[in-house]
Amino acid sequence: MTHHSPETRRAAVALKYDAATESAPKVVAKGHGLVAEKIIALAQAQGIPIREDPDLVQVLTQMDLDQEIPPTLYQVVAELLVFVYRMNQRYPHETSSQGV
Repeated sequence: MTHHSPETRRAAVALKYDAATESAPKVVAKGHGLVAEKIIALAQAQGIPIREDPDLVQVLTQMDLDQEIPPTLYQVVAELLVFVYRMNQRYPHETSSQGV
C-alpha cells in the first residue's frame, strides 16, 4: 500500500452558484483521495465540466461547506464560471449548469 502525504493526494471541490438567489458561489462538496475521486466521478456522470486548478482547489478545500467564496476569489472563480459557460455552449446536451 502506498501512502501519500496530504499535499500529493488528489483533491476536488464542487461549487454551486445561482445568481438569482445567491450573492456568491458556495463550496458544496470537497475532499481528498477517495472522496475527491467520488466528487469527480459524480460530476462526470452528471456532465458537469471539470477544470483542474491545484492552487484554487488548495484554497477552496480550506473553506467550510456551504460557505460563500470570499471577494478575493471572485476574479478567479469568475474565470472558472466563464469556462463552464463556454463548455455548456459547445456541448449543451453533455453538460449541466448545476455545479462546477
